[in-house]
Amino acid sequence: MKSNKIAEFVKEQRKKHGLTQKQFAVLAGVGLAFLRALEQGKATLNVKNVNRVLIMFNCELGPVEIPRNNQNKPYL
Repeated sequence: MKSNKIAEFVKEQRKKHGLTQKQFAVLAGVGLAFLRALEQGKATLNVKNVNRVLIMFNCELGPVEIPRNNQNKPYL
């Protein structure tokens, strides 16, 4: 599986704060199954719930510019 920066970030931060998945899911207001799927890097997750998790670390999803070179042409 490809590296998933959000999954890695959430898992790292949760552990840094000494929380189990179950404890953190309750605090974030999401289901345990959702948090597990997020930490495992599942590609299709509800954005609203992802933001519920990220807001616990003062973060949210948003557009991030990706570097392009001559081989990677922008879509527009």
